[in-house]
Formats: sequence, C-alpha cells, structure tokens
Amino acid sequence: MSNIRAIRGMNDILPDETPYWQHIEGAVRQLMAGYGYSEIRLPVVEQTELFRRGVGEATDIVEKEMYTFADRNDDSLTLRPEGTAGCVRAAIQHGMLNTPQRLWYAGPMFRYERPQKGRQRQFHQVGLEAFGVASPDMDAEVILLTARLWRVLGVSDHVELQLNSIGSARSRDDYREALVSYLRDHFDALDEDSQRRLDSNPLRILDSKNSATQALLDGAPSLANYLDEESRADFDRLRALLDAAGLKYTVNPRLVRGLDYYNKTVFEWVTDRLGAQGTVCGGGRYDGLVAQLGGKPVPGVGFAMGIERLVLLLEACDTLPAAAADADVYVVSFGDLAQDEALAASERLRDAFPALRIVQHNGGGSFKSQMKKADKSGARLALIWGDDEVAAGTVSLKPLREDDKERVGQQTVPRTDLEQMLQTLLAD
Repeated sequence: MSNIRAIRGMNDILPDETPYWQHIEGAVRQLMAGYGYSEIRLPVVEQTELFRRGVGEATDIVEKEMYTFADRNDDSLTLRPEGTAGCVRAAIQHGMLNTPQRLWYAGPMFRYERPQKGRQRQFHQVGLEAFGVASPDMDAEVILLTARLWRVLGVSDHVELQLNSIGSARSRDDYREALVSYLRDHFDALDEDSQRRLDSNPLRILDSKNSATQALLDGAPSLANYLDEESRADFDRLRALLDAAGLKYTVNPRLVRGLDYYNKTVFEWVTDRLGAQGTVCGGGRYDGLVAQLGGKPVPGVGFAMGIERLVLLLEACDTLPAAAADADVYVVSFGDLAQDEALAASERLRDAFPALRIVQHNGGGSFKSQMKKADKSGARLALIWGDDEVAAGTVSLKPLREDDKERVGQQTVPRTDLEQMLQTLLAD
C-alpha cells in the first residue's frame, strides 16, 4: 500500500521552517497594532457568489483558479482565493462600517495554479483593509506601513514600490474602449493569453509578461490620458504625501492589478531577488466594493502579501533570524524517584520562569544517551537528577555550551537554591 502524501501544491510547513514564519507574523502583528489595526479572523469557506461578485467574473481567479464545490444542501461554496471580499462581507454583515475601520487578517488562501517556487495552491497571506476614508492620506498610510515592515524585516534595499492610478469606472471604460480598438488592429501579434483577455478583461493585457506583447503596448493609448480629474488629483496628492515622507517609488503606467474591484490608486512592492515571482505585496483602493456586495457605499483601501514569498525573500537577502535552540534547559533523570523529583522540579521552574524552554527527557536511557540528546537540543544547561541527588536533596547543573563551561563549570547545588542559581547562570 502506497503512503498517503500531501496534495500537490499544498505543503507542510515543518518545524525547522516555522520559526521563520513566526518571525514574520510577529513583526506584522506588532506593526498592525502600532498603526491601530485590529485583527479579524475570517472563514476559509464562503459562498461562491461572494467572489463572483467581488473579485469579478472575468478574472483568472474566478474563471480558472477557484476551488468550488456543492455542499450537502447543493449550495455552491468556495475555498477563499483572496481575503478582501470576505473581509468586506464580514464588515457589512456585522454592521462595522458606520465608522472608519482598520482591520487586518492572516491565513491560508487557495487557488488552483501550477505549483512553483513562491506560488502554491494553498498559500498564506497577510491582508489589511481600511474602510471609511476616501482621501489619499489613507492610501499613504497603508503604503508607509508596508515600507516600515520592510525595514523591520531588513529587506528595504531589495524591494521597490510601483504606483499607478487606474481612475474611476467611467475613465476605465473610456480607456478600455480605446485600448481594445488599438489591440484589435494588432490581434495576430498578441500572445494567446492576451488574445483571450481582449474581450473579457483587456486591462490585464497591460500586465502581460510576454515580451512581444509588451513591445506592442509601447504604441498603445496611455491610461494616464484617460484619468478623470478627481483620480488625477488624488494620485498627485498621494505622490506628494509619499515624497514628504521620503519614500521612493516608480510610477508604472501598466500596473493594473488582477482584480476587478480596484479603482484609483494601485500599488505593488516588487523585488528582483525571487525570479519570475517578483511581487511580494500588492494592493490599492476599492471604493465601490462595499456597495457591490450589498452594503452602503463606503470607500476602502488595502493590500495583501504572501508569507511564502516573504520567507523566500528573507532567505535570498540573508535576513532570516538565526535558528533558535529547541531548549534553554534539558532535564535528565535516572530511576523512578529521580524522575519523580525532576518532573516536579521542572513544573516549579516553569512557574518561576514562564519564558524558559525546559525540555524533560522522557523514555529513560543511559546517562550517555540522555546527555547526547541534551547537547543536541541546543540547551545551555542540563539539570541532572539521580539516586545520589535525591538522597542528598541536591541537583547537578552541567553547562553544555563552551562559554558557560569556562565561566561556571559543572556544580551540584541544594534543591532549594535551584531557582536562584538558574537566575544567575542564565542571566546573560
């Protein structure tokens, strides 16, 4: 019988990797709190209609990538492919949009794509949504928050901010008409994906990775020439705010993002350290989405970033945190009485030192084998109980790292002095 394996594109995150995820998640959590954003936790499964209405029928996500199924009531459900639509649904459902809201979330998303490095079928995102403020100072705050995260993670020198404005729905309609007219005259020169998108989602052609199509677009009408006055003024104000904050950026006139709900400002943080998967964060404004999903008109702006790609970026930039030891203290014992004493003492130490990682050796074994495991754990100190220690009311302390061996050496201390001795030995 063959072993059951994980589904293709849905990967296990193993214990030697999880500290890197925790490092990023911890930085995000602290940063969000610092800007006044509250965490919201959302269902993994939503009604399919939410994404058809919110993300857009003509997007690649809805057309080709969603995991959709009928439940026992024959309702169509979908594993969430992105977080914004679900966050908007929750905010409407729970009456949260009467005042401005700053929300963030994290968790798995699902898209049926060809798995490759940095792109999986189950992937994990951190997302942020700010509701209720239409002015570009909110766009600036969201972008500056991401810039601060790069500084915290040590990758500021390896990411670049790209900005664009895609205007109002009316200005996009006017531009779409001009773009389609131009591209129809060059239909045979378009790549296959762009030919397919010409009728369903022509703005996505601007984002084509095909070099011939990009060359063809050099002669296409420019979206900037079709912007409405409000969008143009907001974009100018956003740029002024970012300039005042000293944040560098590039205006990319072909940046459109892949979801239908965006309007006005869109942005991406890109890097050249991850090959083809160069986008590590993307977002923008979506002022019409709340009304589109049944709520009263409320403006919004947000972003999402993939944790898998952030881990790869930190790895490529050599800014991942050093691997932590499995333990600070490793507890060794020989015999039932010694094990009883060691177990009870370990619990008292956990009460006294909640942050201390105390690993108890279980399952018996020789002194040599237990000490090998103690050393392998990375602990600085082994606490050793045997018959002699139990009888004498003492415990042996054995430093395991060279610096500690030279500084304090192995010693035996009264059981009553153990907490004070640990405080002294592990203070550095």
